[in-house]
Amino acid sequence: MSGFVSLVGAGPGDPELITVKGLRRLTSADVVVYDALVHPDTLALAHPAAELIAAGKRGGQPSAGQDWINAVLIEQAQLGKQVVRLKGGDPFVFGRGGEEATALAAAGVAWEVVPGISSAIAAPAYAGIPVTHRTAASSVAFITGHEDPQRPESRIDWRALAQGVDTLVFLMAVGRLEHIAEQLIAHGRAADTPVAIIRSATTSEQIVLTATLASIAAEAGRAGISAPATLVVGEVVRLHESLAWFEPPVALEFSSLALRQAALASVY
Repeated sequence: MSGFVSLVGAGPGDPELITVKGLRRLTSADVVVYDALVHPDTLALAHPAAELIAAGKRGGQPSAGQDWINAVLIEQAQLGKQVVRLKGGDPFVFGRGGEEATALAAAGVAWEVVPGISSAIAAPAYAGIPVTHRTAASSVAFITGHEDPQRPESRIDWRALAQGVDTLVFLMAVGRLEHIAEQLIAHGRAADTPVAIIRSATTSEQIVLTATLASIAAEAGRAGISAPATLVVGEVVRLHESLAWFEPPVALEFSSLALRQAALASVY
């Protein structure tokens, strides 16, 4: 019996934002290797008999090594298991899915990617900020706020971003807000450019803070904004005031069984 690995994007947080195909893979998996940012109610949708393996992967906190994760995926597949690698957002958007796919391919393990909704688009959307807009933004770029620390020099072209892209969306940027703002301003972006930082997007804990490029680091510090959060830079942020549509509920309290039954009913 041959095993199989599905690299599944769980979406930005809200359990209802996983894709139909992702849900099918999750509910039928023998093994689920999951990241820390996966919502507990999403994880509860896994088959009751599935083995759940925590892989960490949360910025600034202890996490499993990538080599260990790769080895677990390969080992479980070689045992003939149907494996889901459940990752927050989308596997190939700053999710190291490419590294895992490369390891699986090298080991001769059959695999697939099930794309997920990235917080790079979901967080702005839930804050009422369209990342493109016919009159305000014709281009958008997604940038990591936390590059590989072992890389000798940055791959980010700050001048190109500051002067050539309308909307900038930074992921994993909370600890680098001051640096990001300084670089963009130094390379030509106006200091009064509107920005927003969206914490825990799409969940009951969502918070949206708006400021200017020059003031965002100080404002976020005063507000106690922590990860996970998405930073949006650009004129489209001005639309937040009029387009903010999402009002987080006081709490999202689901019965795991009820949520699973409702999800399965929607799939089948």
